[in-house]
Amino acid sequence: MSNPEPRDLRELILESAKHLFSQQGYHGLAMRQISESLGVAKSALYYHFKDKEQLFLAILESYLDEMESALDRIQAQPVPSRQRVRLLVEYILRQPAEQRAVIRLASQEMVQLSESVRQSFHLVHRKKFIDKIKTLLQAGMDSGEFIPLDPEIATWALLGIMYPYFFPSYAADSRVPDGTIQQILAIYLKGIQS
Repeated sequence: MSNPEPRDLRELILESAKHLFSQQGYHGLAMRQISESLGVAKSALYYHFKDKEQLFLAILESYLDEMESALDRIQAQPVPSRQRVRLLVEYILRQPAEQRAVIRLASQEMVQLSESVRQSFHLVHRKKFIDKIKTLLQAGMDSGEFIPLDPEIATWALLGIMYPYFFPSYAADSRVPDGTIQQILAIYLKGIQS
């Protein structure tokens, strides 16, 4: 491997680690495996990330930043709330499998992290992801498009119906078929529409 610039190396570390974490989980992965997968010394990893916990958190936070931007774009669309839900589900389920797997990692692997990191991440996760979805759904309830529901429950129901597709081994080509996406939307939207 040629010597990449430090910024490029940081991105390569994040991509490689995301792949390995999604396959092996937090506990099953060692920094040595990440360095070997990249063909770099462990010291190169520690230059960018002080430990495995910080690296894992960087992957999750990077994903949350992307999701926050996407949710803001979707919320700004001048379309009915039903269409915004459609755009959200399509955005998530059309991501590559390893990208979708970060959502699962954020919930399943949190117990592996220190209490202070978990609490800090929980606040960021809620602000950038959960609360944004709640706001989107609440707007549909406020406009009368959706039946009055607890927006927290409606949010977790939406994520729950997509949860099986947050595993990287779901499909060999990593795509969720469009027909599957449309069926998920039909089930969810018919359940909440007025």
